[in-house]
Amino acid sequence: MAQLTFDLPHRAALGAEDFLVSDCNIAAVRLVDAWPEWTDRVQVLIGPAASGKTHLVRVWQGRSGAVALDPAHLGVALLDRLIAGSTLVVEDADRATYDEKTLFHLLNLAREKHFFVLLTARLGPNRWDTALPDLASRLSAVPVTEIGAPDEALLRTVMLKHFTDRQLAIDPKMLEFMAMRIDRSLAAAAAAVDAVDRAALASGRKISRQLVIEALQATASVE
Repeated sequence: MAQLTFDLPHRAALGAEDFLVSDCNIAAVRLVDAWPEWTDRVQVLIGPAASGKTHLVRVWQGRSGAVALDPAHLGVALLDRLIAGSTLVVEDADRATYDEKTLFHLLNLAREKHFFVLLTARLGPNRWDTALPDLASRLSAVPVTEIGAPDEALLRTVMLKHFTDRQLAIDPKMLEFMAMRIDRSLAAAAAAVDAVDRAALASGRKISRQLVIEALQATASVE
């Protein structure tokens, strides 16, 4: 009889104490820690997919009470109702559809009403598809903090966290084995853990080197 597998949800730990600090993200951690003593009311945090931007945003929201604004629903009327001292976050600002004049208005209000605004993106503002010259000029003056590519040690630690979130025990040597066989990104680390977990559930086998190889090959994650 084929073994049934259940795609059960697992809770990712998103507290400040759960964020894994390394050379690639220490500048971003310092940015969050520095609030509210930021040098500029508006900050941009950039990094590749699954690099930890959302995790840091949630930490910052917990400390600052920042409200998330949906770029697609930004409107001048909404912004004008915001009170002085508001703390706001706009995620994926380089990929969202929004009215550029409204975003420009928001950045100006940040100075006039003493808002704090954190924008997140995968690319720096100079690479956004910005048509409005005034907005492009304003964004060019905003400080940018970048999360870089992870080293192998961070990949191992991130995979351990993902296995722990799934309540799975994993041998450290297996983490080393996996880290050497995936792309150097946190997205690849998360995908590798998911693939191995699913393969183990589907086959009823323990996690071994052979199972890891099969799982990664199945998801085209092997280098």
